[in-house]
Amino acid sequence: MRLDQFNNSAFDRGRSPLVEALWLLAQAIFVSSSIPGGWHRITLLRLFGAKVGRGVVIKPRVRVKFPWRLEIGDFSWIGEDAWIDNLAKVTIGSHSCVSQGVYLCTGSHDWSGQGFDLVVAPILVEDNVWIAAKGIVGPGVEIGSGAVLALGSVATSNLKSNWIHAGVPAKPLRERATVSQGIKP
Repeated sequence: MRLDQFNNSAFDRGRSPLVEALWLLAQAIFVSSSIPGGWHRITLLRLFGAKVGRGVVIKPRVRVKFPWRLEIGDFSWIGEDAWIDNLAKVTIGSHSCVSQGVYLCTGSHDWSGQGFDLVVAPILVEDNVWIAAKGIVGPGVEIGSGAVLALGSVATSNLKSNWIHAGVPAKPLRERATVSQGIKP
């Protein structure tokens, strides 16, 4: 690979450099801070174009690359130190938990190309998903409704609905027991 041939000019950042600079400042002061509470995080994310549902909880020290490429459904939680590195769109459904230290990564590089070209793909997290602490989700991954990504696991391909996945790379372990199956949460 030849890094001197890297060319990122085709990548659309989605907003002007001024808006991006303002977002970086607002994020550094308020969103990524340790200031308790979440209303200010939600307000700023919405102000910069994120679609954030009702009853969402966003903990301190969360990082979001581009809020204009983020959608969070109702009553979802984003844990401390989560990093939503959304060069492409990230959609998080309702009643989903993105735990502390989770990394959602929508970008990579074409390691087969001489110029190490940027490759981006969206991430879809459906409803009732739990991504446990320190989980990593790669570009283009879709996590089916009710799925669980276990502690420290890495999702490099789609995760089955209502299944628990673990490992590096994550593999389905077993079906997730639900209230409808007679198991109390």
